[in-house]
Amino acid sequence: MINRLLKSITILLFWAVAANAAAHSYFFGITDLTLNESSKKIEIIHQFTAHDLENAIAEIKQIHFSPEHKQYELYLKEYIDEHFTLNYSNQDLKLNWVGLEVKRGNIFIYQEVPFENFLMGLLVKNDLLVNTYPKQINTLNFQDSTIKGSLTFSASQKIAKIDGIK
Repeated sequence: MINRLLKSITILLFWAVAANAAAHSYFFGITDLTLNESSKKIEIIHQFTAHDLENAIAEIKQIHFSPEHKQYELYLKEYIDEHFTLNYSNQDLKLNWVGLEVKRGNIFIYQEVPFENFLMGLLVKNDLLVNTYPKQINTLNFQDSTIKGSLTFSASQKIAKIDGIK
């Protein structure tokens, strides 16, 4: 009986240590936003730790959510569409979903939108994962032929305007 109890405690301790090692205390996302002047489109690439996005969606939907889920891409698209928006001259831009890739624990999400102007004056809302992870920091790198820079988003800074060289 005591032997069995000791084995159980050892197994529980092992899993607790393993879970702690697998978790991380920093949360970040990177978005690249580039104006392709040849195609007249803004090209957007988001990069996140896959399980962070999956955990956020699992919490919202109250389901087990992983790449095997039959609605995996749809739920990711809905989440991204709700938490990342672009607005120009008081008009929301309709972002087109291009697709996604999961590589080595990271997820890359591709979007685009027709756009003929320079990025200056574009209003960006980016509150991806900040409701799930209060320490989430999202960096948006932007570039067109006239400006290049970065914006930082967090729980306290969810909206920012591209207004010049950063």
